[in-house]
Amino acid sequence: METTIKSQDDIYRPHLATVLKSEPMTAMERFFELKLDSGRELGNKPGQFVEVSVLGIGEAPISVSSSPTQKGSFQLVVRNAGNVTRAIHNLKPGDKLGIRGPFGTNFPVEGTMKGKDIIFVCGGLGLAPVRSAINYVMDNRKNYGNVTILYGCRNPVERLFINEVKNWASKDRVTYTETVDRGDENWKGNVGVITTLMTDMSVDPGKTVAIVCGPPVMYKFAIMSLYKTGMTADNIYVSLERHMKCGVGKCGHCQINGLYACQEGPVFKYADVAEVKEAI
Repeated sequence: METTIKSQDDIYRPHLATVLKSEPMTAMERFFELKLDSGRELGNKPGQFVEVSVLGIGEAPISVSSSPTQKGSFQLVVRNAGNVTRAIHNLKPGDKLGIRGPFGTNFPVEGTMKGKDIIFVCGGLGLAPVRSAINYVMDNRKNYGNVTILYGCRNPVERLFINEVKNWASKDRVTYTETVDRGDENWKGNVGVITTLMTDMSVDPGKTVAIVCGPPVMYKFAIMSLYKTGMTADNIYVSLERHMKCGVGKCGHCQINGLYACQEGPVFKYADVAEVKEAI
């Protein structure tokens, strides 16, 4: 993991961006493609987040969902969960908003992950930040071993990036498997929590790195399943985005017993937080 050092001007001053695309994904989530008006690249690394502001409404931290290998624009998935995100949902192509960042640590795509087999374990909206790392790996495929992508949702209509995962699954040495907690009359796939996809995994624990991101209840059981394969806490990375607000370690909303998720995270090596109370 790496932490990007920014100047005081960089961390406090929003930069104007224009909405290029706004599309519904589910009843709660909306996809946005944005471009900074300055013309510069966002400069994000997989797993980082930005602070998105709407004039007169407020600001919210949102994970960057696009890979830095995508040039000219960047992408976010925004869940409608409050005044700010509701205002973002109302934006249309051509509308303006403010962007601070990117902030936080990142998945070690150019570090520990390089040359290794990768297991991505994503629950619900957790696929949005992990997608940045998945697409980074896809765009640099020769640098990584076998890739396993596991995705779980509560029900079929909450699945994200349905068409894009078909492209992932078609790649060489990539396995994509998904499940839902509750199927519907049209669902023909797996039913059950995400750990049901992990019971028969073939893992070489010495050459594998796992990325875990999803709802809080998922982490403990997903990590237990990874331990059963022989993996250790040193090769498991988690994204803990809970309660983030200011993004620069000033407000304290994201503090987890002394750790600031917005500064020391949101991406942590599990070995560094396994003994931190309330982290997982």
